[in-house]
Amino acid sequence: MVKFASAEQSLVKKATRAAYGVTLAELAKEGLPIVAVDADLAGSTTTKKFADADPAFADRLFNCGIAEQNMIDVAAGLAVTGHIAFTGSFAVFGTGRVYDQIRNTVAYSNLNVKIAPTHAGISVGPDGGSHQMLEDISLMTSLPNMRVLVPADYAAAAAAIRLAAKTPGPVYVRMGRAAVPCVYDDEVELEIGRAYVLRPGTDVTIVACGVEIREALIAADLLAEAGISAEVIDAFCVKPLDIETIVGSIEKTGCAVVAEEHSVIGGLGSAVASALATHHPAPCEFVGMQDVFGKSGEFEELLTYFGLDAHAIVVAVEKVIQRK
Repeated sequence: MVKFASAEQSLVKKATRAAYGVTLAELAKEGLPIVAVDADLAGSTTTKKFADADPAFADRLFNCGIAEQNMIDVAAGLAVTGHIAFTGSFAVFGTGRVYDQIRNTVAYSNLNVKIAPTHAGISVGPDGGSHQMLEDISLMTSLPNMRVLVPADYAAAAAAIRLAAKTPGPVYVRMGRAAVPCVYDDEVELEIGRAYVLRPGTDVTIVACGVEIREALIAADLLAEAGISAEVIDAFCVKPLDIETIVGSIEKTGCAVVAEEHSVIGGLGSAVASALATHHPAPCEFVGMQDVFGKSGEFEELLTYFGLDAHAIVVAVEKVIQRK
């Protein structure tokens, strides 16, 4: 059941990564054969909270050291023996450095391994362009057998981890470092293959995921002041994409803006564009990283610098409406 955050809850900020370790511990306490495999970042990824939650869980966290390729292969071996294996690292290492192992060992064999790195996107902030992974959704959506989830807040991240644990086969869960406002109620239950209408509208559809959900909702408020009614959709599941909900909305509004904290090449925007080209061609604008690397700075500064904030979405909406 989809429950949205109350006005009071929406004022609270939590990082999506903060849901990781505690949710793994909850799942293990429920009897699921959860194991976590980390690359010497258990504190940052919060898998340490899983190990610390119960003395019995300490032996279910495997630290492979700074050897991410080994991390994926160890997780694959654990999956073969009947475990639900979650991997933890920074996204730039947990998808990019290990792509060969994910492709040829996990996805090819359809193993029950969950790729769940943290610190994705420019929200990594001061760590700079070398650590700001902006191609991970593209890498993961292109793999057969892989499902891709991009939670907007803490509650959605917890729901995504639960979904990943209970869905056989490879699942990618993208989590970030920055604290973001709550969108969903703590008890929300989400589904693979579903997108969620957060705000109804008639003039334009804004499809977003992850940290861009907050910006999309702010943009919708700004647009409402200008007399523009924006429908906001959380594309929580990028693969498989909820084509029915997204295309149905755009059939109604006549145009769309896609916003993501990811490259505009190969991510959510590409998935929406493909769906529109196949089912209902319509004008579309894309807010995201415009084929560039990130750079060091505070998260909020970088959102504005790279044109990912609510103002950029408003500008894109005004532009796309002129193309209807």
